[in-house]
Amino acid sequence: MESTNLSKKLLIRLPIYLNYLKSLPDTVENISATQIAKALDLGDVLVRKDLAKVSDGGRRKLGYLREDLIEDIEDFLDINSTVNAVVVGVGSLGEALLNYNGFEASGMNVLAGFDLYPEEFQTNKGKKIYPMSKLEQFCRKNHVRIGIITVPASKAQTVCNQLVSCGVGAIWNYAPTHLIVPEGIVVQSENLAASLTTLRMHMKRKHEHKNREDD
Repeated sequence: MESTNLSKKLLIRLPIYLNYLKSLPDTVENISATQIAKALDLGDVLVRKDLAKVSDGGRRKLGYLREDLIEDIEDFLDINSTVNAVVVGVGSLGEALLNYNGFEASGMNVLAGFDLYPEEFQTNKGKKIYPMSKLEQFCRKNHVRIGIITVPASKAQTVCNQLVSCGVGAIWNYAPTHLIVPEGIVVQSENLAASLTTLRMHMKRKHEHKNREDD
């Protein structure tokens, strides 16, 4: 297996490969990087390099055994071990994340939500919403390792500090602000506005390209 530094883009693509491989019928025993690239509209070389970083099972002309490749990617992403998480800020987005049933497949168990006014919320899945005063006790008791922040930007750094003091080692930040954390704490920020801007720009360029072709 190739030893190299991992990029965020690679870690984004691997779950996409995994979902595609799992979606194939059981009759598909072997699959090549070229087939995966074509199905996902990606470059052959890119997919081949990605897979080489997580699996040494590729064979010339035969490709990969699909089940073995699934297992290699899952092992690499450590999906088969579960990590506990909490959501802080149970507005519309926080509630949606609490109700989402796809995290378990990625090895994350969202246990509960926390909010300043917990009595106002109740998720469809029946997960409990606790007051912020119980955050540290809950996190330490349940060995919570991931904190999901869905509070307004003005409150995000304070919440982040609280989570870090509770022993949380990774922050998944949905607040539109940059968080400052101690060394060793992992932060993944999701900027929804930036993602929307990127989407709109792609649409605009596609529209302009089509107009040039029609001229």
